Amino acid sequence: MKFRNQTKALFAAAMACTAVTACGGGDDTPVVAAPAPVIQALACTTQAVGTVSLSAATIDSATAVPAGSYTPIGSNTALTNLPASCVVAATATPTGDSIIHFQVWVPVGAAWNGKIVVTGNGGYSPALSYSDMAYAMRQGYAVVGGDTGHQSTNPNDMLFGVNHPEKIIDWGTRSIHAITAPAKAIVAGLQAKGATKSYYYGCSTGGHQGYAEVQQYPDDFDGVIAGDPGNNRTALNAEFMWRFLSNHAPNDNTTPILTNAKATLVTNSAIAACDALDGVTDGVIGDPRACTTAKFNVDSLLCPGADAATCLTAPQLASVKKIYQGPVNPGAGTNIYPGLVVGSESGWSAYWGTTEPTRTDFWRYWVFDNPDWNWWTFDFNRDYAYSLAKVSSYVDQNNPNISAFKARGGKLMTYQGWADPVVNPYDTIAYYNKVLAAQGSQAETDKFFRLYMVPGMGHCSGGPGPANFGNQGGQSPIVDASHDILSALDAWVMLGTVPDSIIASKVTAGATVRTRPICSFPKKETYKGSGSTDDAANFTCS
Repeated sequence: MKFRNQTKALFAAAMACTAVTACGGGDDTPVVAAPAPVIQALACTTQAVGTVSLSAATIDSATAVPAGSYTPIGSNTALTNLPASCVVAATATPTGDSIIHFQVWVPVGAAWNGKIVVTGNGGYSPALSYSDMAYAMRQGYAVVGGDTGHQSTNPNDMLFGVNHPEKIIDWGTRSIHAITAPAKAIVAGLQAKGATKSYYYGCSTGGHQGYAEVQQYPDDFDGVIAGDPGNNRTALNAEFMWRFLSNHAPNDNTTPILTNAKATLVTNSAIAACDALDGVTDGVIGDPRACTTAKFNVDSLLCPGADAATCLTAPQLASVKKIYQGPVNPGAGTNIYPGLVVGSESGWSAYWGTTEPTRTDFWRYWVFDNPDWNWWTFDFNRDYAYSLAKVSSYVDQNNPNISAFKARGGKLMTYQGWADPVVNPYDTIAYYNKVLAAQGSQAETDKFFRLYMVPGMGHCSGGPGPANFGNQGGQSPIVDASHDILSALDAWVMLGTVPDSIIASKVTAGATVRTRPICSFPKKETYKGSGSTDDAANFTCS
């Protein structure tokens, strides 16, 4: 208790000298300013850090970690080139049925840049994004990661939500908010001063969590990076189910009609037809919206006779078209979620399921409370409406009114891969356009919200296009703010430097072979007409 008592005593002494009677200031007595209290940084021990006053959270441990490599508990991968730090493990309990484990890594002394980055998660996994934490920590940030409020050993296990709606809310809405305030207090205790700025960084479910923050907890962060956001969660899971049903004969759960090889054939054919539409032939479709049926008609791949590796059978072609169409509400005749994008086909198999639709447990346990639920009975009108009523408020983050985040000076940067086979680029654009409409103009939206559509990038990383502009490529060195999205966010918040574009790189065998600007939507990168097409300097945003 001596650390807490020391701080209280210093605070009390300082407050005592705010009155004239205590510090002078009468008619004949000169005012003597009270000396500022000296607050000492806490030692990196469980006992010392345990004195930090936290709301709905407790300290579990504090461990000093030397500079160099660090392998987090539960991980088999060593993180390299890290500063010396204090690693604090803690638990947040925002409700009586909440258990959210989180870690705070605080660089020692001058290695800290005075700011904090909270990181997000992937899928339904409780795993902390250690790579993202290391990426930010190498730049001097104190970093934070949590387990979304469940501790399942299977990253795809959704049983944690059965009869535990608060745990579903933690996963889908609340967990980042619940760990952010105590994390800031822990950093302040270890550094003897609070963070000057706080940022959020995440992709996929991490992007979803970022949207939850700007929509529901606008005061938590000065800046948010939300990549490939799965914020339209119920509709996204409906697409996974539609994808499975579109690729199987009725009640056949074992034999996919379209194989991964045939899906890749479609991608290669689309690229061959539409690659040059952006003025550069580089193996990437710049904007798939330009790859219309006039340029690439999938019907052209229909086998003229027997099945072959170079064509699609009639059932395979029908499957492709259904997946392009996307899940449709038969009652309203409208899409529940957009159909997948031309050029993303080679990645479809990762989320079309094997013997059942991807994320079946979402429907089985969270929506219908029936472990024997049969997806072939799903009605995309009646049952989808029921699912929205049941879980949408827990897991969907679709509110375009983010004016409170804007009013507090917050900045939001979203990036989205054009070749993403998971989170649909059209859905990400649709949310952006709703925010744009709410703001009333492009100029007002540009003041605080920027969207970056990344040609050729898959889900959060990878793909044939230049897609490294942060931690997407692992431990690549940071060149400058224009080449790194976290640095760009910091420059926007701190200096007002507007991020009209970010330079992305394509790395092959450890070497950068191409760079391109990723432009702030709705602008697109355009080749100037001369110079190497592998050099971002020869492109402009227009």
